[in-house]
Amino acid sequence: MKLTGAQAFIKCLEEHGVEVIFGYPGGAIIDIYDELMKCDTVKHVLTRHEQAAVHAADAYGRVKGEVGVALVTSGPGATNAVTGIASAYLDSIPMVVFTGQVPTMLIGNDAFQEVDIVGITRPVTKHNYLVKDAKDLVPTIREAFHLARTGRPGPVLIDLPKDVLATLIKYPEPKPVKMRTYKPTYEPHPGQIEKACLELLKAKRPVIYAGGGVINSNAFEDLTELAKKLNIPVTMTLMGLGGFPGTDSLSLGMLGMHGTYFANMAVANCDYLLAVGSRFDDRVTGRVDAFAPKAKIVHIDIDPASISKNVRVDIPIVADCKHALIAMNTWFDRNKDFDANARVEINRPWHEQIKDWKNKHPLGYVEETDIIKPQFVVQKLHELTGGNAIITTEVGQNQMWAAQFYHFNHPRHFMTSGGLGVMGYGFPAAIGAQMAAPDKVVIDIAGDGSIQMNIQELATARQEKLPVKVAILNNGYLGMVRQWQELFYDKKYSQTVMEVVPDFVKVAEAYGAVGLRATKPSEVEPVIMEALRTDNTVFMDFVVAREEGVYPMVPAGKATTEMLLV
Repeated sequence: MKLTGAQAFIKCLEEHGVEVIFGYPGGAIIDIYDELMKCDTVKHVLTRHEQAAVHAADAYGRVKGEVGVALVTSGPGATNAVTGIASAYLDSIPMVVFTGQVPTMLIGNDAFQEVDIVGITRPVTKHNYLVKDAKDLVPTIREAFHLARTGRPGPVLIDLPKDVLATLIKYPEPKPVKMRTYKPTYEPHPGQIEKACLELLKAKRPVIYAGGGVINSNAFEDLTELAKKLNIPVTMTLMGLGGFPGTDSLSLGMLGMHGTYFANMAVANCDYLLAVGSRFDDRVTGRVDAFAPKAKIVHIDIDPASISKNVRVDIPIVADCKHALIAMNTWFDRNKDFDANARVEINRPWHEQIKDWKNKHPLGYVEETDIIKPQFVVQKLHELTGGNAIITTEVGQNQMWAAQFYHFNHPRHFMTSGGLGVMGYGFPAAIGAQMAAPDKVVIDIAGDGSIQMNIQELATARQEKLPVKVAILNNGYLGMVRQWQELFYDKKYSQTVMEVVPDFVKVAEAYGAVGLRATKPSEVEPVIMEALRTDNTVFMDFVVAREEGVYPMVPAGKATTEMLLV
């Protein structure tokens, strides 16, 4: 029995266990949408913008630990999706994005709603395809899912011409995907593991620096085991938050531009740095020549191109994070010379030094009785949710305060656009996260500027009856840019003053959601409690201190030890 390309598309999604896709219809993919009407196994979520569809798929996949799927039409539908694809690419998020395309005979003719989306997205996808022959459709989809989830994860795009979706084909039998030139290295080299472990035994001031790869590879338990076994403090990147319990005594919190004072000082003074699933990006390292200058650096990463790309590495380990950490734990378990109690004594002066840094410059802020501090809102969110909510963020000050003051003890509970820094990510991501975890509290921590980037997704949240909560830190500015203008541009607030800010309570109500507002500190907790009790989408409008800054802060081009602390 033969199927149309559209029917084969649906069957292939079912084959890969896809339960939810996010998208927006159009003429080029109308055949797929017609088949979706007949499908009971794949749920389609209609977003109100294609960018939002990709962000929602991004977060859905992160929470589930699966490949997210988005479906958009040709031309502007495809180009609207590019921002979400680029964000997933920089953050190594597994995703397959399907775009519609004009019929094959019209490609290159500047047909209506035709763009070369394969060419446009080549720099921001792990791989992409244009399916020119219907018989290649199913094998291409299978290969795309394999590529998206294996090795260093990332987004894969498949461009689907309209005639391919209408052509009758025989559905090929499933078989393992084999790609001659694509064979990621999962197992670490035993010799490199031994080198890393022997150096660690010599270390007196070790630090573990954990990135998003720890979460992608489900290596959080193995990381925690190693840190506890050797009594090593752990600092995390923005994408690595939740990869190690944030409230643990060994946690240093986040490092880098807006990292904690004690994390940055520990990295600057350590003699051994174990980088796990991280890529030494500029927001972490600051001035590269001053980053961990006294340390032997060990770097575990599945992508060999990431090793020694930005920072010189002494011991490279090309492998999956989980496999490498298991190998390191096993090495120490089998090594008769390793004494955990002796390790505690060796590290004691190091921990005392870190404690001194913590006491000298703890992560905090100046509290006020009549003005809401944004940090206070985030702290209250952590307190009232028990630290168990899934948090998404937009980008800017709201993102950094969330990272600093909501302490993540669990992986896959923090969704943010790290590498690309997309304003408008958080709200659609919260929708995707809530679809993936319907029983969890999901909160988007947003700014009054960034929430307006995809505010139309209120309609999506309401249509799907999702109890997503949005905490808007409303300061009437594009806050992070304003902070830079304050510090480095003589307070010339060029185009960062939000002179017209909507009434977010009324906006929420216009979509059938609930709007709440707090204007003084005493109202913060009651507003949050009311939102958590409400079985509906809720906008919480917190009118916060207008010119509050995110600190610590490492100015651009400075070493991470050159922090602004106030």
